Amino acid sequence: MKIGLLSDTHGWIHPRLFEYFALSDEIWHAGDIGNIETADALAAFKPLKAVYGNIDNDIVRRCFKDNLLFKAEDVNIWMTHIGGTPGHYHQLVREGIYENPPDIFICGHSHIAKIMYDRKAGLLYLNPGAAGYNGFHRYMTAIRFCIDGKDIHDMELIELGERGRHPVT
Repeated sequence: MKIGLLSDTHGWIHPRLFEYFALSDEIWHAGDIGNIETADALAAFKPLKAVYGNIDNDIVRRCFKDNLLFKAEDVNIWMTHIGGTPGHYHQLVREGIYENPPDIFICGHSHIAKIMYDRKAGLLYLNPGAAGYNGFHRYMTAIRFCIDGKDIHDMELIELGERGRHPVT
């Protein structure tokens, strides 16, 4: 299973994401989608799993949950928007992470891409950074990876370009 992971599009999809995610089986969006049109465009391209973020309006919030727990192949996934970082998880997820850790914990919100194994919690932590151009981040980023049974492999951090130099769409 090939996954394209992004967050913080804030209502804008970088045109190169369609190229980078062309071979993906699913797209996962870790919140701050921006509007329902952005979600619809992604879902028309590939099957979409998403959570809403703090900037998302009522329409997006009615279509998506704030936390999504699911299984991909044999891997347990927990995706939310505001999750914190290893050692500093947000209070709304901290207890669940340590009591019943998923195999992969995914969040967005910080606009800072981070891929790391959290030894204390026993999980792979993924934050794809921000794929949109709104925010303080310098580079627009996303992640793609594969899941085969319990094996998580071919993890790639994708730099889409500098935030201030987005293509006109």
